[in-house]
Amino acid sequence: MQAAIIGELRAAFDATTVLTGDDIGARYHTDMAGVAVAPPLAVVRPRTTEEVSQFLKLCHRARVPVTTQGGMTGLVRATMPAPGEIVLSTERMNAIEEVDTGGGVVITQTGVPLQRLQERVEQDGFMFPLDLGARGSCTIGGNISTNAGGNRVIRYGMTRDLVLGLEAVLADGTILKGVRKYIKNNTGIDLKQLFVGTEGTLGVVTRAALRIFPAPAEQQVALCALSSFDKVRALLALSRSRLGGDLTAFEVMWNNYYRLTTELVKGVAAPLPTNHPFYVLLESSGSDAGRIRADLENLLEQALEDDSILDATIASSGAAAAAIWRIRDSSVELGRALGPGVGFDISLAIDKMEAFADAIDKGLKTIHRDAYAIVFGHAGDGNLHVNAKYPPPADRYEEISKLVYGITGEFAGSISAEHGIGILKRPYLKLSRTAEEIETMRTLKRALDPYQILNPGRIFTM
Repeated sequence: MQAAIIGELRAAFDATTVLTGDDIGARYHTDMAGVAVAPPLAVVRPRTTEEVSQFLKLCHRARVPVTTQGGMTGLVRATMPAPGEIVLSTERMNAIEEVDTGGGVVITQTGVPLQRLQERVEQDGFMFPLDLGARGSCTIGGNISTNAGGNRVIRYGMTRDLVLGLEAVLADGTILKGVRKYIKNNTGIDLKQLFVGTEGTLGVVTRAALRIFPAPAEQQVALCALSSFDKVRALLALSRSRLGGDLTAFEVMWNNYYRLTTELVKGVAAPLPTNHPFYVLLESSGSDAGRIRADLENLLEQALEDDSILDATIASSGAAAAAIWRIRDSSVELGRALGPGVGFDISLAIDKMEAFADAIDKGLKTIHRDAYAIVFGHAGDGNLHVNAKYPPPADRYEEISKLVYGITGEFAGSISAEHGIGILKRPYLKLSRTAEEIETMRTLKRALDPYQILNPGRIFTM
């Protein structure tokens, strides 16, 4: 069977499209942590939706499984090929087809890196608000498949909220042409949502119509120090009240994240002393530069008077704002500097966040006395990132995962806020979804992919 499908692929596509054997580079079977698996049976690199359709028709007929890859920045091993799988790489589907400033929409192929899309629409005075630390390498298709969140969810929503229409290919090669440039479309089931956040298990997204917005004339960034998490919550409430729709980001950092990042990550400086319990990064943006600055200054003055914050600094320039954001965006570099650890992205109610973090710290001490948690995240939209660190050489991934996901379940949280489920989180899906919900997911999978060829075993097993 393997030889037959390789022969069919070579007959259908040119030599640069189908890679086999020694032509398959390590990037196609190595994850973000540098952990490699066996190479896939083949790598297919289509350029168009039609070529994706032709490829999937062959695989569907031969019952050969396929895993779709974008920028390979995922953290749950969803795109790592299993034995006998063929990789569908979207790397050559990298055309930004149209920027429609009148309609506020960009049409793009899904192999385009996020940062390149951002930079393209900036040329026309617009912004694509989805933003995350992996912007330089993650792709639009990956963002869609995981329903990525990032730094500006509090104002613009998740990826799901930015998608107007999608073109997708089903397992049997059927093309769903749903790239539409308007927001309102109440014509039956919203099929595009079947492919947002479902990690390529129901279809391969090839093109997308995405919402873009006029770039704000002014962006102001502030960093605040706070004495307790209750003060963090009070500052969030005050920020929403005083800044309204101008509030773009509200990021929280526990002391050890801020302190260790500014101490250990090269090129990151500490604008405020490192001895405060909590830090908040605030961003406000809008069209009136004078008002945006004044509103943020007034907010911080009131917060100081109310004892909500201990100290604060407002970025005096774009470079200073970028330096503050660099602290928050340096989690990967910090993780590498600190050594072995297990990362988590958790979603839960903001009034449970402090107790949750305390429970994680307490639980880690039962695993190893020197284990600890680094906590930070998008407090404004209920998303915390937890990096559990422990001393070498023992591998404590399994016991730490069971601990953290178990506590997440106790706090009625979600085991994945924005990174997906993939392979690594699959055993814990039941902690955040009911048996009935999971079975409904399986029903959709059976209907759209009866031979289970698209990313089999990701999210759930059949």
